[in-house]
Amino acid sequence: MKVEVRGGLYRLRVKLPPSNLLLISDRPEAVSAALASFTYHRASLEAYVAENPYYCYSLEPVEVERWAPEAVKLAAEAAFKAKVGPMAAVPGALAELALQAMAEQKAKVGVVENGGEIAAFTDRPLTVAVYAGNSPLSGRIGFVLSPEETPIGIATSSATVSHAINFGEADAAVALAESTALADAAAKAACNAVKGEIKASIRKGLEAALKVPGVRGALIVRGKFFGAAGRLPRLIALKGGVEEAFKSALKVL
Repeated sequence: MKVEVRGGLYRLRVKLPPSNLLLISDRPEAVSAALASFTYHRASLEAYVAENPYYCYSLEPVEVERWAPEAVKLAAEAAFKAKVGPMAAVPGALAELALQAMAEQKAKVGVVENGGEIAAFTDRPLTVAVYAGNSPLSGRIGFVLSPEETPIGIATSSATVSHAINFGEADAAVALAESTALADAAAKAACNAVKGEIKASIRKGLEAALKVPGVRGALIVRGKFFGAAGRLPRLIALKGGVEEAFKSALKVL
């Protein structure tokens, strides 16, 4: 695993199938701590799911034991708020816990991207691109995160990109909250609500996201249309498109 340094920040891209992680921080020890956290919490989650398969397959919220692993409980709590299955919030929960490990290392910048779910805090502006599959808007829309808007969780659910079960038709349903697990669950709920006539379905998706307690804002992309609602970071147009979005992933302004 090779750690790169760009703009004074340490970056590590690592694949731990099925996870694809991007870790960014101003402190190398924070990157190491985040990776260790992610590995530990995912192993704990996998051990729990092996003994409790219902947690993995349920499309509705699931009660878990007090002694359940931290990632299991965090995802289950978020799922109850969004009224979705707990696995919908697992990638966000793992990212959130890894970000906590970065904070414990006194990092000023911490970013954990787990397959599109982002947990972040920063002392400088960060640009985040929105990937929406084959939509012409994919990689053309982004957020500029300011320090005062973090810590923040940004999660995306897609009916056209993700291999996960989706009941809607959104190319990207993005939800933002302080908790990345909550954003992840809300993004799933929003994506499931995007059905039928395009413009009306986008409104339904936004409404579904904002109904979840704790969600700050949402953005829905379907085809060549998008809508946004709530308290969002500054939206910007990006020129690079999908390939550039994948290449840069997260940029520091």
